[in-house]
Amino acid sequence: MKTELLYLILVTAFTGLMWVPYILDRVLVRGLIDAVSYPENPKPQSKWAQRLMKAHANAVENLVLFATLVLAANALGVSNAIIAQASVIYFWARIIHAVGYTLAVPWVRTLAFTVAFACQVAIAWQLLPK
Repeated sequence: MKTELLYLILVTAFTGLMWVPYILDRVLVRGLIDAVSYPENPKPQSKWAQRLMKAHANAVENLVLFATLVLAANALGVSNAIIAQASVIYFWARIIHAVGYTLAVPWVRTLAFTVAFACQVAIAWQLLPK
């Protein structure tokens, strides 16, 4: 399996699992009944869970771009060290982004997002006609 496809699978799996901690927080904060129903005035979730929800939304938005680029590269038969390395770095940048955002570590969220974006640019650049 190509490295970029493996890391697309890993990024997708990670993004697909990001909801678990904040839903567990919802159950702990609100109780099971309110967590699975539609209370009129629900208790707010923990601040870290609110941040993780935002990080998850950002991960989903960016997965669309990353997946499109990796799948386009695969369809076009373009695979090289830059695409592979950018895919690996993208995966780790998204994990760092989620952790940094959730824990509210200054600068980490923005720097990790920027690195992940640069990886998308690097992959896109490899696909453009030269």
